[in-house]
Amino acid sequence: MKLMIASDIHGSAYFCRQMIEAYKRERADKLLLLGDILYHGPRNDLPREYDPKAVAAMLNEMKEEILCVRGNCDTDVDQMVLEFPILAEYAIFYMNSRMIFATHGHVFHKEKLPMLKPGDILLSGHFHVPAFEEVGEYFYMNPGSVSIPKEDSAHSYMIAEDDIYVWKNMEGKSYSTVSIENIAVGEVNYGQNAGITEND
Repeated sequence: MKLMIASDIHGSAYFCRQMIEAYKRERADKLLLLGDILYHGPRNDLPREYDPKAVAAMLNEMKEEILCVRGNCDTDVDQMVLEFPILAEYAIFYMNSRMIFATHGHVFHKEKLPMLKPGDILLSGHFHVPAFEEVGEYFYMNPGSVSIPKEDSAHSYMIAEDDIYVWKNMEGKSYSTVSIENIAVGEVNYGQNAGITEND
């Protein structure tokens, strides 16, 4: 399965449009959204082309393609206008033999881990910074933010296929690739190991 992973649209019609174009270009099987879809949040500036109604309409047109978890800015009111489920706090699925615990990141995160087995993956958004690192015996991944990236990171998303994870900017240029197929726990540090390739 080829999965596109994105987070933190925050009501930006401009970047939602770019995300959907990237999804079509990638020909992924599903789009996994890690929350914060429509509302920009009180701590963030308004993103480019802030238009939650337009974002809802665009996503509703592809509702069969979307899996989603709830962000801290997502509410029951948002669910009233979105035609796919958004209120689950987490989703669990497997890619190859590894369990992926997908959540937004405001409840479960690196400092408050869910129940995971060694080698499992905690996948979250919320922090708006792309990441891949080892946390204890687990792997932590973050696709970054579609519309409001932080710490000078790109507007970005991830592609997951088999045990290969690729971070890309919204134009589709990859800037980091991780293969964890043969990586044992205890061998990973983001950007510093043979299992990780930093692309120009």
